Amino acid sequence: MKFFVDTADIKEIRELNDMGLVDGVTTNPSLILKSGGKIDEVTRQICDIVSGPVSAEVTATDYDGMMAEAKVLAKIADNVTIKVPLTLDGLKACKAIRSEGRMVNVTLCFSANQALLAAKAGASFISPFVGRLDDIGIEGMDLISEIRQIYDNYDFATEILVASVRTVNHVKDAALIGADVITAPPAVLRSLVRHPLTDKGLEAFLADWAKTGQKIG
Repeated sequence: MKFFVDTADIKEIRELNDMGLVDGVTTNPSLILKSGGKIDEVTRQICDIVSGPVSAEVTATDYDGMMAEAKVLAKIADNVTIKVPLTLDGLKACKAIRSEGRMVNVTLCFSANQALLAAKAGASFISPFVGRLDDIGIEGMDLISEIRQIYDNYDFATEILVASVRTVNHVKDAALIGADVITAPPAVLRSLVRHPLTDKGLEAFLADWAKTGQKIG
């Protein structure tokens, strides 16, 4: 399973990339706002760090506007993935952008039917938002299971990119189901390494090593 980091924080992206934990990056208007930078400049910086897909989202809601913005975003770098909303205009734009050879991430997916439409439109990635479903009392991971089954039934090439990931359990469950990608905030990715027994074991090893009075090297 691939790890994308869901942020526009250049420092965080660079640090996680250096650890080998970043296969791609997802951004959105809210993350660009939080970064304090301009979308073209921030996206270019990210693409200079990460060789994998970097999702940059259009803000237009009509087909013509999406296509115009997609052309601007595509010029930033070869690995820019155009991110479009799961609307009829977004699906139309997805098909057109894919026909030009550019990757497309269809976002704001909340149902299996929506995911089916995105795959039919040729989406490179579908982004179901599990955390937001959890917020309204619907099990987000059930949607991932449904999409996985549908895509496997018909051998769709669209990759399931689990979004709105908020916990380490979201990551584990996505991996168990067989999702292709998760995109998570830096804090969640860093939390994956943590376990109290690891900390306790390391503490005991270091205490015993200190008693030996030895040094390595």
